[in-house]
Amino acid sequence: MRRLSRKKAFSLVRELDAFPKVPESYVETTATGGTVSLVAFSFMALLAFLEFFVYRDTWMKYEYEVDKDFSSKLRINVDITVAMRCQFVGADVLDLAETMVASDGLKYDPVMFELSPQQRLWHMTLLHIQDRLREEHSLQDVLFKTAMKGAPTALPPREDSPPQPLHACRIHGHLYVNKVAGNFHITVGKAIPHPRGHAHLAALVSHDSFNFSHRIDHLSFGEEIPGILNPLDGTEKVCTSHNQMFQYFITIVPTKLNTYQISAETHQYSVTERDRVIDHAAGSHGVSGIFMKYDISSLMVTVTEQHMPLWKFLVRLCGIVGGIFSTTGMLHGIGGFLVDVVCCRFQLGAYKPQEERLLDDHLPPQEDQVNAQDPTPTGNHTH
Repeated sequence: MRRLSRKKAFSLVRELDAFPKVPESYVETTATGGTVSLVAFSFMALLAFLEFFVYRDTWMKYEYEVDKDFSSKLRINVDITVAMRCQFVGADVLDLAETMVASDGLKYDPVMFELSPQQRLWHMTLLHIQDRLREEHSLQDVLFKTAMKGAPTALPPREDSPPQPLHACRIHGHLYVNKVAGNFHITVGKAIPHPRGHAHLAALVSHDSFNFSHRIDHLSFGEEIPGILNPLDGTEKVCTSHNQMFQYFITIVPTKLNTYQISAETHQYSVTERDRVIDHAAGSHGVSGIFMKYDISSLMVTVTEQHMPLWKFLVRLCGIVGGIFSTTGMLHGIGGFLVDVVCCRFQLGAYKPQEERLLDDHLPPQEDQVNAQDPTPTGNHTH
């Protein structure tokens, strides 16, 4: 019984064979078929090799949702150099609720405003990268993928000893503010608490010493991630007048970054900038300084790095092999048919018009025509 059942099982499997074997004596091989096969195998290998690189690559997926986190604090990371002495300038934040944030997290270091040759080279390189980012937005995905692996974006230290005196001030550090719109500003004099508003002690500073030429080496919001460039990094402005205002209008977008290298909550932002000379006689009112007015978007972006699954890669490989095999077989058959028609069948008369073929069938044989024209017998003639 077991042998019978096994034989039945094997016979059933043979009947289900979708790939019947053809004896080699029934297979005809040609030089053109071999050439087409070599070309097809070459294309298969090339496309499979390129598909492997596609499989290794990753891409960024962007998802948008409403930001429901309104109770947390927003971190502001600052590294700005102003061409004034540290005792003459002050930086702080005033939010939309008229809440003044203490600037205890900021440090004031006297430095040289002019960069050394090595620092200037770094700055020019950073500006070139920023220009490319504005033209090629897809480069931002490359920065996201290489976060925590890229080169540091901070200004390198000077390679020479700065001459005295140090007439500029580097303001760097971080602040924690409420997650509402606000105004981070650097202006003349230190901020002083005032019950009726916000004030800076600027009376002791001479108007001729005003110089708000500045360089923004770094400005970001949220968690600071090495290797990520922000729109204002590398910005440098030079005053044309002692009494000048620089304004930056910033829109912040909360961002969750999930890649194979890092998982962090940070913020992206876009910026619009303008500057003007303060001239009360001409109707241009205001206060000299650097003002960064920021607002927070209600949408949150989730950026996730994705990879092609293995099953999809195998399906694409099968499509490449099967598609090229079928296409080259069809092209080989069509090419052989056309060659057969042009080179062989027209010469054999297989494609003569039907009227001409009928005419040939009704004509008598050539020997009968000759005999009919010549009545003389073929034997010996007697004279």
